[in-house]
Amino acid sequence: ITIYELENFQGKRCELTEELPNIAEKEMEKVGSIQVESGPWLGFERQAYAGEQFVLEKGDYPRWDSWSNSHSSDSLMSIRPLQIDSADHKIHLFENAGYAGRKMEIVDDDVPSLWAHGFQDRVASVKAL
Repeated sequence: ITIYELENFQGKRCELTEELPNIAEKEMEKVGSIQVESGPWLGFERQAYAGEQFVLEKGDYPRWDSWSNSHSSDSLMSIRPLQIDSADHKIHLFENAGYAGRKMEIVDDDVPSLWAHGFQDRVASVKAL
């Protein structure tokens, strides 16, 4: 992954192959754009992998709103590769808060439409296993 200090892949740049808990360690004030050669990676709003997180898959992110739809923050201060440690991974979606109500399990497939799988258009809680 390559991070740039300015939008549109301009300014100071830094290529990363491992986690970076604080972008200031690379003498950068902020991240303005990102190019992901292979991923996925997780970007975080604050240092030490804290705050809102952003999933960055292979591709170009020319400005902060291309990786975030957050209106409260335009910062990305730490980043790390997303690693799946097990072949046995799945996610459970629940209709209600507190892991209650109807449950949908997703194992390996993308689910572009919850309706197509008989689930409602609302997910109130999620468990990643």
